[in-house]
Amino acid sequence: MSGATGKTPESPQVRPSEPSDEELLLRYRDSGEQQAFDHLVKRFEAELYNYLRRYLGNAAMAEDVFQASFLQVHLKSHLFEEGRRFKPWLYTIATNQAIDAILRSGKHRAVSLDSQGPEDSDVGTLVNILSDGELGPQEEMEVRERKDWVRESVNELAEPLRGVVLLVFFQGLKYRDAAEILDIPVGTVKSRLHSALIKLGGALKRRPIDTGEDE
Repeated sequence: MSGATGKTPESPQVRPSEPSDEELLLRYRDSGEQQAFDHLVKRFEAELYNYLRRYLGNAAMAEDVFQASFLQVHLKSHLFEEGRRFKPWLYTIATNQAIDAILRSGKHRAVSLDSQGPEDSDVGTLVNILSDGELGPQEEMEVRERKDWVRESVNELAEPLRGVVLLVFFQGLKYRDAAEILDIPVGTVKSRLHSALIKLGGALKRRPIDTGEDE
């Protein structure tokens, strides 16, 4: 398996003529075709690594967990049933591997939400939801400040809330996929997101505003 460090964040893109994720895994499961497995690793390399980097807050741990996750895909490929979706299954494996890594290290999770490129649009979406729409004349500076504040504030959320925010807002997963990964009902995903947004919105209103004037 190739390393994932340093890749630009991006979602796997499947061309119409290419096999689906599920087809690739079933091909590997049934015939042991290494090329199919390697194609899956390459397809999810950047996206999954960056999810793990945010989840763990540590690049080296993210690399190790990425490798361990695809080792589990190899070991458990015979358990993958036709008709199941691959991406939620992969993220379930990766999230469990990440939790195990945290427990082994004895460290608390320190999620880093620093991002570059396409991921900033996800941060912007969350910023827009929290915004009251009244940014004033210094709108551009305010948006940048809000993005920084959102990253810090999501970092401080309790784990059940932080987990759904990472999966839904920053990873762009659908509610049902996040629910499958976290092994909770879809309704719980929605309620946790609602609670997280309330907490973030309340904290945003209490955030001190730097007027730029000396006291």
